Amino acid sequence: MHPREGVLLLHGLARRAASLRPLDRAFRAHGYATLDLDYPSRRHGLEELVARITPEVAAFSTRVGRLHVVTHSMGGLLARGLVTRARPHNLGRVVMLAPPNGGSEVADALCGLRAYCWLFGPAGAQLVTRPDAATRALLGPVDYPLGVIAGDRSLDPLASGLWLRGANDGRVTVAATRVAGMAEHVTLHATHALMMRNPEVIRQTLAFIRDGRFAQAG
Repeated sequence: MHPREGVLLLHGLARRAASLRPLDRAFRAHGYATLDLDYPSRRHGLEELVARITPEVAAFSTRVGRLHVVTHSMGGLLARGLVTRARPHNLGRVVMLAPPNGGSEVADALCGLRAYCWLFGPAGAQLVTRPDAATRALLGPVDYPLGVIAGDRSLDPLASGLWLRGANDGRVTVAATRVAGMAEHVTLHATHALMMRNPEVIRQTLAFIRDGRFAQAG
């Protein structure tokens, strides 16, 4: 009997694994094995976070057929770093929800403030639109099947009015979610903080992991 396909779930900055529980339940209901990792996203930079999750990911990858990855927000950058530093041998498809692939103007505006540093730590400072050379090297190229879901509904009029230009979800612009090498991109009417609970986001995520493409509207 072939092992089940697996899905690794990586949460965003200042969130916990519980934030991705709706997706976890959805994938389990469709027969996937899941690993919904928790990690101290506020305490470390991206490279240290990648190093921390690598052993658990490696162990999980040995128990499944293909290993797919689903991420929210900064978790997308962790996934890119994981592939660069410790690519799973059975890597499958990847879906990123609202990833700051091009950084966030919110981080640009606030990363010099003490309160921002306290709230979001070293990784928060790496979410700027012009990351340093080490961060760029960690993220590496996208050479795997990647689907990106962006949101265009903001619940933060301050961020959307002052810093974010164009369609955005209150934290990241639609344009900044894009990255060279991605296979597909879709924009849904969802907000950054809650998009992983959005039924259409979940439907589209399941579709890409299953089929390698997003579902038709309907």
